[in-house]
Amino acid sequence: MLDHPKESAFETFSGNRGLDQEEPPIFEIGRTDTSGVDIEEPAHLEPRLGALERKEPIGLPGLSEPEAMRHYVRLSRKNYSIDAGLYPLGSCTMKHNPRLNEKVARLAGFADLHPLQPQSTAQGALALMEELSRWLLTLTGMSAVALSPKAGAHGELCGLMAIEAALEARGEAATRKVVLIPQSAHGTNPASAALLGFQPRVIEAGADGVVSEEAVARALGPDVAAIMLTNPNTCGLFERNIVAIARRVHEAGGYFYCDGANFNAIAGVARPGDLGVDAMHLNLHKTFSTPHGGGGPGSGPVVFSERLAPFAPVPFLLREGEALRLVEHGDGAQSFGRLTAFHGQFGTFVRALAYILSHGADGLAQASRDAVLSANYLRAALRDVMTQPFGDRLCMHEVLFDDSFLEGTGVATLDFAKAMIDEGYHPMTIYFPLVVHGAMLIEPTESESKRSLDLFVATLRDLIASAKRGETRRFTEAPRYAPRRRLDEAAAARKPVLRWSAG
Repeated sequence: MLDHPKESAFETFSGNRGLDQEEPPIFEIGRTDTSGVDIEEPAHLEPRLGALERKEPIGLPGLSEPEAMRHYVRLSRKNYSIDAGLYPLGSCTMKHNPRLNEKVARLAGFADLHPLQPQSTAQGALALMEELSRWLLTLTGMSAVALSPKAGAHGELCGLMAIEAALEARGEAATRKVVLIPQSAHGTNPASAALLGFQPRVIEAGADGVVSEEAVARALGPDVAAIMLTNPNTCGLFERNIVAIARRVHEAGGYFYCDGANFNAIAGVARPGDLGVDAMHLNLHKTFSTPHGGGGPGSGPVVFSERLAPFAPVPFLLREGEALRLVEHGDGAQSFGRLTAFHGQFGTFVRALAYILSHGADGLAQASRDAVLSANYLRAALRDVMTQPFGDRLCMHEVLFDDSFLEGTGVATLDFAKAMIDEGYHPMTIYFPLVVHGAMLIEPTESESKRSLDLFVATLRDLIASAKRGETRRFTEAPRYAPRRRLDEAAAARKPVLRWSAG
């Protein structure tokens, strides 16, 4: 077991604790009546902003260059990152981003592109998009791809809009308004459906954590437009009935949308097109390692089966001899139109293709298998001290526990997560998926070594032993060693203070 470090009662005069620098708000560092740079007032200035001209001082704190640099460096040290340690956030795939990807994305020919420059001057960029599309179609076994969606939820919207256009072409858009969605789905699934005027209908999972063919069959009818199913699902399990479910949906006249958020568990191993999927988004910022979190950049291309390919949005790539052209209107007669301005997150395309080419088909399959192996290693190493809601069965890329093992300890799931911060770990996803009480969803990814996983396991086992011994203060008072102690997160989410005030 690991010895728990004792909290020191010594308080420093500066507020700093060794290399952990105390950082006040930037408005308390600088003064709003000064500037960190000397800029002379231009002579004979004639503002051209009219009524939009500023009437009061800008109110930003004036900092010297060293002060500004230190401010942002210190802020960066307060953020946990995959570059600092294991990031077990389930469902989010916080994995290592190879620096090769960043080097390629910073090449001038890619980094300096402008979306409005003539296509004849960007043939290399279009060729990159074509090659990325080829890989995505090969990996998924699908017929067409839309690169423009900016994130996973945006991709969901894209896929459902294509389904809506296909129903319109069949003359059934007015009657097929129901979208079947499993109870364990990501919250964006019902939100995307509702945004387009569809009516989400919940499908409950069985006691084994997956959706049954019979449950789907009971919900099907002439009013069903589609099903949205995540595979592997949010409980970290493969939907083993997916082929039968797809057949049932197609026989009933509906379409099959697969949430591809967890494609990193099966990339290079199983092709969704072979399973009966009609549309699926791919989170390039998860499966193919682009930095995930911190505001982006996200990218959610959507792949389509032959059934939906004619209805894919513009722009799409068209090869004309040796040249490539982005078709932005006209040629796609049945396309539902444009989803977003411009052509997608090109920097993410570069990073994703760099990742794909550096791994190759065999390397991508190995990454998927390693992600599944890592999750099952944690499952096997913790199953005697933690509880699994669906029994001790093989999982995919993430392992789901519940809080039953904490019963009678006085320690809640949130307390356990806060104590993990003191041990130097970002907590796993807690309280999600909603179908499991006190859920703890852990995704180690393929990035972690056995040594890293062993230390994580030992830490969790020590925390669990501490909770069983009744050492509740270790949990209820955590985190002690974070830059700030425990916050009122509910109030912060509902009543955020977004502006600094001297009062």
